[in-house]
Amino acid sequence: MTAPAPDDTPTEVLPRGRTGRHSRPRPTSAQVVARLRAQLPFLVVMVVVAVAFVRIAQQHWREGTTELGLALLLAAVLRATITDRLAGLLAVRTRRVDIVTYAVFGAIVIAVSLTITGGPFAGR
Repeated sequence: MTAPAPDDTPTEVLPRGRTGRHSRPRPTSAQVVARLRAQLPFLVVMVVVAVAFVRIAQQHWREGTTELGLALLLAAVLRATITDRLAGLLAVRTRRVDIVTYAVFGAIVIAVSLTITGGPFAGR
């Protein structure tokens, strides 16, 4: 059994700006805006999380952890009210599972933050 002869056809010259045969064309500005808009709900939740971490870093841990729980509840509300296409990174699992998971974890974090007595620096 002999191997097939090598192909003598010249290599295809790609158009300028494309690097390989599997490369995609550059997205248009409308496509970029649509992708960013799809991540807006996630960005809103992450802003609340960032504010909560700042509060925790300022030694207001109870308010910060309550805000973390509120961020999870906000994620549940956003996931329930917007479409799957617009949910962006908030859409991890099915809509029902995401809503229940965000809401339950948010409620647990808020309950724990409000019921801890003394806190980690109560001895000072």
